[in-house]
Amino acid sequence: MTMEKVAKLFRVKPGKTVRIGQLPTNGSKFFKDLTDEDLKARARDYIKQNLEELTAAQELLYASDKWAVLVIFQAMDAAGKDGAIKHVMSGLNPQGCQVASFKRPSDEELDHTFLWRYWRHLPERGRLGIFNRSYYEETLVVRVHSKLLERQKLPPGKRGRKFWKKRWEDINAFEHHLARNGTVILKFFLNVSKQEQKQRFLDRLTQPDKHWKFSVADLEERGFWDDYMRAYEETLSVTSTPWAPWFVIPADHKWVARAAVSAIITQAIRSLPLSVPRPGKEQLALLRQAKAKLMRESSA
Repeated sequence: MTMEKVAKLFRVKPGKTVRIGQLPTNGSKFFKDLTDEDLKARARDYIKQNLEELTAAQELLYASDKWAVLVIFQAMDAAGKDGAIKHVMSGLNPQGCQVASFKRPSDEELDHTFLWRYWRHLPERGRLGIFNRSYYEETLVVRVHSKLLERQKLPPGKRGRKFWKKRWEDINAFEHHLARNGTVILKFFLNVSKQEQKQRFLDRLTQPDKHWKFSVADLEERGFWDDYMRAYEETLSVTSTPWAPWFVIPADHKWVARAAVSAIITQAIRSLPLSVPRPGKEQLALLRQAKAKLMRESSA
């Protein structure tokens, strides 16, 4: 099975109820005829080859200046968000690509609606924007740790299921607005297993060159695993739409996950009706004058 065909299997159909426990966490199951080492080598080669296509697609996106692409990564800690961004996007033209990471909101951000700080980092037309975590934290970490809502200075009211339903509605409407105005939205949940996360944490604790990656807070969040899975299941089920689909990417095998993300992003950009803008008569005349000037300079 090709990587492109495998990648299509990971899309969450609108209206489908997501059960994360029933979804694969290891993409190698789709390539049973390959050993892990062979699969890693093939996935790395695919990413390298596909980078040429992705770079060409990004250049056309930038030149066309009509569409924007927003790529969102959500995952549990150690699932590989940073690695996916690094390996899939390396080599792209920095002029047409931007990455935003979202940590604890500032006091200024808390004085606005929960979508405001994300709106400020949206990619402009012609650019590929990457969100390392996103406004979905507002229905994930904020839901698991409901005390965080107290800092958001919201009007009085109940914080039950209706409250979260309204947040999902706001997000769907927000994304629909973006899509209608030319932003392609691709959302990736990197689905790492609890056992694999444990192993990656242990690697960070036992290998000195990885100590910097470990945070005690990550281990504390692991204690809320089941709560996070329930929050992810509901969020993915309600917010995977025709205009902003979710892709649940098996993330235990890092290179297969990265290859799948690479394939999906490239296909999405190449499917757009992009074209290099054609110069008008006045611009053509200016181009001819510039060429003639340079030709005279070279012959002098």
